[in-house]
Amino acid sequence: MDYSLKINSLALAASFSTWLALPQAAQAQTAPATLTGTAVDGGAKAEPLAFATVLLRRAEVADTSLVTSTQTSLTGAFELNKVPAGTYRLRIQALGYQGLVQAVRVAPGQTTLALGTLKLRAGTQQLAEVKVTGEKAVMQQELGKTVINVEKDLSSVGGTAVNVLENVPSVAVDASGTVSLRGSSNLTILIDGKPAGTSNGGPGPRLDQIPASQIAQVEVMTNPSAKYDASGTGVINIITKKNKKEGWNGQAALIVGTRDKYSPSLSLSRHHGKATWNLGYDGQDQQYRSTNRSAQTALLPEGGSLYTTQEGLGNQRSRNHSLNLGLTYELPKQQTLSLSVQPHWEHQTEVINQTLTQQSVGSPTVITQVGQEINNVKVSVIESSADYRRTWEAHKGRELTANAGMVNIDANIPVSQLLTGGTAPAGFRQQQQVKAQIYFGQVDYTLPSADNKGKLETGVRMQALRNTGSTALFAPTANPEDEFVRDENRSFDYSFTQVMPAAYATYQRTLAHGWSAQGGLRSEATFLNGGVVDGRANVNRSYISLFPSATVARELGKEPGQSRLQFSYARRLNRPDFMQQLPIQLYQDPRNYRQGNPNLLPEFSHNLEFGHQLNLAGGTSLTATVFARFTQSAIQRIRTIDTLATRISNVGVVTQETFQNLGSTTNLGLEMTWAQPLAKWWRVSASGSLFRSEIAANALNTANRAALAGSARLSNNFTPRKGLDVQLTGNIRSTVLTAQGRVLPTGGLDLALRQRLFGDRAALTLRVSDLLNTQVRRVQLATPELQTSLYSKYETRVGWLGFTWYIGATKAKAGRIEAAPSGGGGFGG
Repeated sequence: MDYSLKINSLALAASFSTWLALPQAAQAQTAPATLTGTAVDGGAKAEPLAFATVLLRRAEVADTSLVTSTQTSLTGAFELNKVPAGTYRLRIQALGYQGLVQAVRVAPGQTTLALGTLKLRAGTQQLAEVKVTGEKAVMQQELGKTVINVEKDLSSVGGTAVNVLENVPSVAVDASGTVSLRGSSNLTILIDGKPAGTSNGGPGPRLDQIPASQIAQVEVMTNPSAKYDASGTGVINIITKKNKKEGWNGQAALIVGTRDKYSPSLSLSRHHGKATWNLGYDGQDQQYRSTNRSAQTALLPEGGSLYTTQEGLGNQRSRNHSLNLGLTYELPKQQTLSLSVQPHWEHQTEVINQTLTQQSVGSPTVITQVGQEINNVKVSVIESSADYRRTWEAHKGRELTANAGMVNIDANIPVSQLLTGGTAPAGFRQQQQVKAQIYFGQVDYTLPSADNKGKLETGVRMQALRNTGSTALFAPTANPEDEFVRDENRSFDYSFTQVMPAAYATYQRTLAHGWSAQGGLRSEATFLNGGVVDGRANVNRSYISLFPSATVARELGKEPGQSRLQFSYARRLNRPDFMQQLPIQLYQDPRNYRQGNPNLLPEFSHNLEFGHQLNLAGGTSLTATVFARFTQSAIQRIRTIDTLATRISNVGVVTQETFQNLGSTTNLGLEMTWAQPLAKWWRVSASGSLFRSEIAANALNTANRAALAGSARLSNNFTPRKGLDVQLTGNIRSTVLTAQGRVLPTGGLDLALRQRLFGDRAALTLRVSDLLNTQVRRVQLATPELQTSLYSKYETRVGWLGFTWYIGATKAKAGRIEAAPSGGGGFGG
């Protein structure tokens, strides 16, 4: 038995019990007292200080714990209740003032104590603090990663993690909320360094459901070191805020958007002694409208062509509720233990009124059908984790960390469509259910060298995924009054497990003449096993791969960060998932199905980057990065006509979507950023990327397709007067190639204003997303047998009004807009 762990657990329980029982014990000894006073400006006018923080601590040598705390009213008055007899130290803190500390004694039997008027002198550090905030780079380039300081970034305009990521060059976000980096949406998403079941645009907790106001930093690693998962073209690590200020702290916000959009949130923390308790809630009840159109010309198996169209007007309602419950406790000998539980519930409904037409090319006859499609998605997620950290005071930088946890996902996705008109009733009903569990654990150890110029990092990791689910397709009968009938040939239950152990080691060293280097090696194994329950199809795949990484950098300036050159390399992996490999037809609707490829291989890539960052006097910052990605066994999504299904069905053309390895590709690009204050009240930042995108050909003896693609973003930040922040942001994205077509250009303009109130105790935000209503998704597909054009317009122009109240020692910060949610965008909006 580990007696030290048992003793620490008992100490934690005893501390918590003592904290809860303290008021009752004090009352049993003697009647408590009430302390009153007024905090004012120490100047000649003696103006009252509203919303100052008042802390009362014990003044004993062995006990300086916090007894109680409060805030001053609008008149500067405060009251501390139920204070037992004893000696204390009273501390008053207010933004822009030096803290006031005063000894206080409550005699036995004393029930009231008037402290009178307490004067605080104006602080001398306020201007220095503002100066540091203004000069701190919003985007910092560290060894092997880009760090976005969300709290310092007005250009993120609050919103969600998606809005924050739009600041990164080569990042694009489509109408569904899916994030792509350098043309690829295959990303690894972590929250505080751990997997959290977070999806990129699909069902479940998504990036666009993580409020930016809860994020401290976002790390974007396009060439991650061997410490991180090798899957995907990059790693996004979202670092949430941690509050260790004494007493109660946090913020409450309510956001209202035009046309039935509401988002309340609450974040609270209490730090008492060695324990920090966290409680958070984020809610959403929003409705969005959408318009979709598609037109398709297909060559029929028996000859001739068929022209079909589909138009839909949708109304979607999204309701989400997320809780965050956490405890961090400081154990003896520089040890910390953290526990957290995060339940999440999501309910999304969408009703789409549809009109479909079908016409043989050259024939005057047009068959028209009208109907309705109804989506009803329910997802529940519970995340739980435990983290341990050990440091050594005598050996700075030495650290041992461990974390373990589980994510449980339960999704129910029914979809139904009923069409009238034509020769017979048509439509479908589909029922999908998913139950998944993710188990993860990791241990990391960091050991600095004796001269503190080097650092060794090593660790092991285990992640296991267990997934069971079912999909059932129901077809209509000849009698429109009858229920749908289950199609057994297109319905199945499945189950699979995927285990991914990994180990890594990296070494980083600071060399002479401003040089530094980092090298590492990671080993990952994949064991995937599963199939359809009735034995119709199965997948059994296992492989082990090595992933080296290296970074070399040199500081050219007199101070670190002034001028920096950096070169990095990493080998990456695109790991096919179970459904991409399962050789069975999964119908989305009677006209389209997806079928996995059992011969699909992992996609490997070699990624190179060379960049330069320059920080000049006056706050000007310039970065330029050249990158290249060489991909082998490139995985592409392919759509073709299923001639047999088309011939025997009565729904028109039936298309198949599958995945194939289609040779090698080379992608080259350039990214640049510029940030500069043009005046004391005006700061401008711009970023852009230009890259050559190559798509592997989907036919033999055909050359790969390649084209230039790019994006640009310009942000102007204004401070016309104290407490008011204004930001105007514009972005544009060029045409992007896909496996069988292209995505056409799009762009938008956002405007946000934020007024800080009540001495930075509150903030009022007004935001209009997509001011010109130009954000739209247009896709074109072209193959010898299939020509398709798709148009999707979600409700992206939305007016938002948000109010945030800061609790405790938390303050609204200059140059930052919070409580301004993201723009519209269907399920991703």
